[in-house]
Amino acid sequence: MAENKYSDVCGYVFLADQKILKVNCMNCIYGASIEDFEVCMARTIDKLIQEKSTETIILSQTRDFEYDFQQVKLLKQIANCFLYLLKEKHILNKNYLTIFGDETKHTKMIIAERLGFLQNLLTVKYRRDPIGTYVILTRQMRHLKSQILIERNANTRTDMKHYYETLNFIKAVFEKTDIIKLTRDQLIGFEIGDRSLYRELFHPLMRPNFMLTRYMMIPPKNSHQIDQYFCNDTEIRIYKIDGESILHYHILPPEFKLTENEYMLLDIARQYMSEHKPTQIEFADPEKMREVFYDIGSGMLSEIAQTTNKDISKEQLHKLSQILTRYTAGYGIMEILLEDENVQDIFINSPAGNIPIYLLHAKYEECKTNIIPTLDDAKSWATRFRIESGRPLDEANPVLDTEINFPGGRARIGAITKTLSPTGLAFSIRRHRDKPWTFPLLVHYKSFNSLAAALLSFLIDGARTMLFAGTRSAGKSSILGAALTSLLKKYRIITVEDTLELPVESLRKFGYNIESLKSQSVITHVESEVPTEEAIRTSLRLGDSCLIIGEVRSKEALALYESMRIGALANLVAGTIHGDTPYGIFDRVVNDLGVPPTSFKATDIIVIMNRLKSADGMHSYRRMTEITEVRKDWDKDPHKEKGFSQLMVYDSKTDRIEPTELLLSGESIILNDIANKVADFKNNWDLVWSNIKLREKIIQTMLDYSEKINNFNVIEAQFWIESNSRFHMFSEEIKNETGNLDSKKIFDRWKLWFDEAKSKFKTNE
Repeated sequence: MAENKYSDVCGYVFLADQKILKVNCMNCIYGASIEDFEVCMARTIDKLIQEKSTETIILSQTRDFEYDFQQVKLLKQIANCFLYLLKEKHILNKNYLTIFGDETKHTKMIIAERLGFLQNLLTVKYRRDPIGTYVILTRQMRHLKSQILIERNANTRTDMKHYYETLNFIKAVFEKTDIIKLTRDQLIGFEIGDRSLYRELFHPLMRPNFMLTRYMMIPPKNSHQIDQYFCNDTEIRIYKIDGESILHYHILPPEFKLTENEYMLLDIARQYMSEHKPTQIEFADPEKMREVFYDIGSGMLSEIAQTTNKDISKEQLHKLSQILTRYTAGYGIMEILLEDENVQDIFINSPAGNIPIYLLHAKYEECKTNIIPTLDDAKSWATRFRIESGRPLDEANPVLDTEINFPGGRARIGAITKTLSPTGLAFSIRRHRDKPWTFPLLVHYKSFNSLAAALLSFLIDGARTMLFAGTRSAGKSSILGAALTSLLKKYRIITVEDTLELPVESLRKFGYNIESLKSQSVITHVESEVPTEEAIRTSLRLGDSCLIIGEVRSKEALALYESMRIGALANLVAGTIHGDTPYGIFDRVVNDLGVPPTSFKATDIIVIMNRLKSADGMHSYRRMTEITEVRKDWDKDPHKEKGFSQLMVYDSKTDRIEPTELLLSGESIILNDIANKVADFKNNWDLVWSNIKLREKIIQTMLDYSEKINNFNVIEAQFWIESNSRFHMFSEEIKNETGNLDSKKIFDRWKLWFDEAKSKFKTNE
């Protein structure tokens, strides 16, 4: 540390190990902006002359303004240019300001005038406004050149040329700096003192003092805005940059739009609250911890406002308390991103400190954000994840797989560090909806159509064994969660997951009888946790239940197929697995995971979800590509022995999943097996198909109405679960009244209920 006068206004501290020059601009009358204030620029250049190895400059008020290496480089060139010109003694030597050697009064006046001009230009103006200084010099030379042309006295003309060459030498030195190179074409009609060009050159990262994360305030260069929307109090803009394939996700959260008084209150409150760090016990109940911190912060902010004679309204107090809670008991800026329902995945790459956060957007796909997390951010998040999960994350255990709850939702966290990641901490975050997915919602987003949803609903009621397969981020967990909302509440459900992703808590709130088992992660292998295969076997001893496996990854496949063979005729058994074709699933389950081929026959239905690419490679979208049944009359290879029969297949021309002839003709073994166990359906394919089409009609009716009034609460879980329950109740009523499952009468009765129930939903303009 070369010097530390940070406590003084405009004093600084130089952090030699990080090559950071941090300047105290608190209470400085000139502000904290190199691009806006010429005095600030001059004083910063003076400090760079002292601390030549500086690579980053931070001007600190209630907010920190950070200038990176490239911007510091521009200032260093000015500093070096300034020093070079001062060392060139001949420039300010009278022998180089005039060729006249006499000491006449006229000669002295010429020397004094020229010397004063150059001294003011180089020692006063240049560090304050190098662009303006260059313009002044250029205009002076232009004026001098015109005088040379009209001057008749040969000696005087020679003298002027001599002086002109001195000015031209200085101009050539100026032109070697990047600031002049970048702006020279924009200087026609330039007004001295205008700092708009500096605002194009200098874009500091900004962060309030109470947070660690750095933030890019200025939109990217050569960009144009293509969308804008709000998420709570956060403004979100989407920019497209000329020549770039990736879009920019630019957020402006409320913490960056506060007044100076509000920043001051938050900074003081944060310093007080930093003395109370949450304990591990408090982390065990994050929601309760937030409430406590909100109450403490609210009282503290109110007290600080009174002590400092600052007026604060109830609305301001609530806003500041929320922000303070977010950066003490919460996850900071990460929560701002997670609040946006359009955000599906967040990627925080190593090394922390220089790389912006990337994300996957529901509409705009891969985006780069204007948020740059620091190493302190990364360490803080890692500590939180370790404490809350009870799982290690260190060089001996470089992988952490866990989940978090935040206001409005849940997220799955994948964290890595050294030795797996050579450059340190990195995170991958999968955002889950705060509400469970439903089949109608997935139809709305075109993952599949109403007929596919109806077929799955029929299969679920038929208590079949199902695998939802696909590539990463294809929507496997989403459709599995949606399948749960299609179960009737009368069935008990047991879920087994190594990382909790299924909407168990939401389903409990809706009245489901559901038990969640958390098993050992196959990645982290925490010894205190029960292996997944043991958790599955345990579930079979917990009573008659539907069994839902979060993801089939490893040795638990044997236990899963054991449970399938036991429970296939009683309740739904379902799970997710990676794979993009039915045979690929068979190959993985049998050859990689060691399940005997005959056991694989316990699988009834394979649903394939995939992320498809557009022809130009610029876009991707999630689609169900097939629903396939697994027949039982094969021995070794279901592909060669025609053990796979497609019921529905994706058609790229229509961008829909369409029924196959096998389904339409009623030749499905699985569907007929379900029908044979239901008296009304036995040997009556037309009635089976009519029931599937009835479900399709109900789903489409709900979807059409929700889109008509632009209110998707109609197809959210709460109303969808009630609608599904009503459908089954009305089916039973019609059966008792008429002796059969008349699809038209069932729909008419459901429609009467729906028309009355839908009135509670308001139109969203």
